[in-house]
Amino acid sequence: MSSKSINAIVILTGAGISAESGLGTFRDKDGIWTKVNLEDVATPEGFARDPVMVHEFYNSRRQNLQNAEPNAAHKALARLEAEFDGDVTIVTQNVDDLHEKGGSKNIIHMHGELLKIRCGNCGSVREWLQDLSQDIPCPACNTHGFLRPHVVWFGEMPLLLCDIEPALSNCDLFLSIGTSGNVYPAASYVSQVRQLGRARSVELNLEPSEGATLFDECIHGPATEIVPAFVDQLLA
Repeated sequence: MSSKSINAIVILTGAGISAESGLGTFRDKDGIWTKVNLEDVATPEGFARDPVMVHEFYNSRRQNLQNAEPNAAHKALARLEAEFDGDVTIVTQNVDDLHEKGGSKNIIHMHGELLKIRCGNCGSVREWLQDLSQDIPCPACNTHGFLRPHVVWFGEMPLLLCDIEPALSNCDLFLSIGTSGNVYPAASYVSQVRQLGRARSVELNLEPSEGATLFDECIHGPATEIVPAFVDQLLA
């Protein structure tokens, strides 16, 4: 597909794009949800039941993330944004900051950001790089017991949907990279794009996702190989 016919690109990314940077995926056979119970560490109910366990889980992930580096796939998307003569929007399900580290600027974190915290009392959000616990007061309102990771848990509404919908409606090319295709609403985005009838859709994934048949084109393989190659082709 020639970039000459494209004015706007929306790129949906999932855990698969960060796997080769050493960050675990979630639903694969060796994914994070095979090692912990998601109801214990990724729901509001789990946090209310055992905040210490939840904080320990995210403290570990936060530490691992700070040692992770963007891979060739992240850097290729940053190059696409820098060199493409049009709009490039990354809508990521990932809570890591590897797109930012890789050089991308226009990023929508629909599931939040691991290196930020949110206060359940006053709603303030701020960057947070160290461990978090119930004993730490909110820097904004000075209350205890309300700080939590700024991530979307199961049963909660994804963030920034009001920004995602217009981007999907106006794109000419929709890319889905490294996502399993079974987490909604992100899994429905390819169907939304198809219904509008104006954008070509391409899946770039290690293996076919659950919604692979909905895409106009599917390219399967390691993200660090297929994403840079696709970007090269698009910019050629």
